[in-house]
Amino acid sequence: MRPVVLVAVACAGALALALSGCGTGGYTSEGSQGAGKDLLVQSCGGCHALADAGTTSTIGPNLDDAFAQAREVGMTSATFTQVVASQIRYPIEDPVTEAPGMPGPDQTLPLCDDVEGDAFCVEDRDQAIADISVYVGAVAGTGITAERPTDGKSIFTANCGSCHTLSDADTSGAVGPNLDESRPSTELVVDRVTNGQGAMPSFKDSLDADQIKAVSDYVAGAAGN
Repeated sequence: MRPVVLVAVACAGALALALSGCGTGGYTSEGSQGAGKDLLVQSCGGCHALADAGTTSTIGPNLDDAFAQAREVGMTSATFTQVVASQIRYPIEDPVTEAPGMPGPDQTLPLCDDVEGDAFCVEDRDQAIADISVYVGAVAGTGITAERPTDGKSIFTANCGSCHTLSDADTSGAVGPNLDESRPSTELVVDRVTNGQGAMPSFKDSLDADQIKAVSDYVAGAAGN
């Protein structure tokens, strides 16, 4: 599972917000939080933790941590919305650190006209960016904590679907193996989720043993059916 979306840091660092330097995508305000949450889970959840969305990946920055301190000192959701929108439109694809880069919007939010089959796509990229940005701006760093999912399908959708195709979960990620085709055993899924391999990170610090077992049982049982 490699990076998919949202490096939530300000262009001038630590959210010191010189927004005029973040890009020229215009002011973002008209978005749907409900649609944004769904889009974030599908396109960003494989890389970013956000409590309200139930995502726990540690590949990219934890979005709650990224905005919590700035929110405490009085910065607003509207400001965070602009930061997120700018980072999606103008991501740091090749950081100078060893941290993984973030792909551009043509990869994170591909247009349906450019995608074949049932792969994840959006009809209107600008609206998708607005939806995700308004949602993250509203909930990141607020202390909102979604109930931790315990069923395998929910865990898979929130943490794995942006990278893997699994028809039962209605996911179409193409970064990692197509699970309907590979049909891994429970033991193999447990090993990969726990330890990672290659571009796929370990989830042992973000999912507990019961959650790992639940998602492994689910994938092994649902793949290819």
